[in-house]
Amino acid sequence: MGKIALHWRIILGIVVGVILGVTLIQFSWGGQFITDWIKPFGTIFINLLKLIAIPLIIVSLIKGVTDLKDITQLSSMGLKTFGIYLVTTVFAISVGLIIVNTIRPGTFISENTRTEMLASFGGDVDDKVVQASSVNDRGPLQALVDIVPENLIFSASDNGNMLQIIFFTILFGVAMLMLPDDKTQVLKRVFEAGNDVILKIVDIIMLFAPYGVLALIASLIAESPSVDIFKALAAYSLTVILGLLILTFGVYAAMLKFFGDVNLVSFYKNLSPAQLVAFSTSSSAATLPVTMECVEERIGVHKEVSSFVLPIGATVNMDGTSLYQGVAAVFIAQVFGFDLSLGQQLTILLTATLASIGSAAVPGAGILMLVIVLESIGVNPAGIALIFAVDRPLDMLRTVTNITGDATVAVLINKITGNSLTPVVSED
Repeated sequence: MGKIALHWRIILGIVVGVILGVTLIQFSWGGQFITDWIKPFGTIFINLLKLIAIPLIIVSLIKGVTDLKDITQLSSMGLKTFGIYLVTTVFAISVGLIIVNTIRPGTFISENTRTEMLASFGGDVDDKVVQASSVNDRGPLQALVDIVPENLIFSASDNGNMLQIIFFTILFGVAMLMLPDDKTQVLKRVFEAGNDVILKIVDIIMLFAPYGVLALIASLIAESPSVDIFKALAAYSLTVILGLLILTFGVYAAMLKFFGDVNLVSFYKNLSPAQLVAFSTSSSAATLPVTMECVEERIGVHKEVSSFVLPIGATVNMDGTSLYQGVAAVFIAQVFGFDLSLGQQLTILLTATLASIGSAAVPGAGILMLVIVLESIGVNPAGIALIFAVDRPLDMLRTVTNITGDATVAVLINKITGNSLTPVVSED
């Protein structure tokens, strides 16, 4: 398999995983066999990616900041990055709202199906509502407080605290930038070497990617609910998928073509390994090492740009999640017979934008923030039981959109800052 391009090896892993999962669940012992003997390899793969995420952020972000000429350049890049991320998030939610109001998938679900699904997933909903209430009860500036860590070691022990790590790392890099070069030269070389070592570890982990992806896909099939439920939710699922496709291959493609001046076929081909890993893991944080390697090595974005833009994007830029929250909120309202006003839909736009910034870059975080979005428009959060059955596969797809959005913004910032794309790895 070593001579086959990485993205083809990962695709092969997905196909074999599907075949293996579908075949084994035909036997009474098949599902348990997958859980006991195949799923652990998928878990190990995700753990390896998460293991390297924080060290990668620290060394690459410090190197990126210290490679800049001055603090003015850093602040300019930061403002532009956050500005574009905000614009793409609003765009994503708007696309979702337009599509869900056009297709109206909530009218496709029968009363019997709604009752059955509310009963089936009620317990899961209660857990999410409790978690969301603790988030919703916080003060308006608590999100700002949460960015500043009180203990770096504690923050580094949890990938959910990635924004705190980014804050300290940028602060560290800025301090190095303010000191004379002769005092920081040795430390700079240490971080440069550390960055090279971490990237080599990523290469080693990616050798295991096809097998990890195979295990993840097989276990997903073994743990999926009844096919009948998927049929009942087909209209909703197709609405979300259509929105994600428009965003990933329409909106982003237009931004790259007209503002990034890049070859679209080359961009998507070079990003495909990261997209496939994102699809398999459902985690922007776990995929971050692969995203950074693809964007830097294959697409050719300068490291000082990618090391700043991508870690922040993995934390605050959740375009796919935002689109899904807009679609899901209106879908649930439609099922319950609510006719949302323009004002309520604008509330969804605002709340989903803020919620996407607060969503952790881990599987399933979006559905937790959806509770807050639903409560903002007065719809019973118990309605999320209607979408639990298909949330996992849709989570996989929206994670692909999330990391594609991060890569798109990295290319745009690279162009805005006057850099040209300089790939160091030729296309497979």
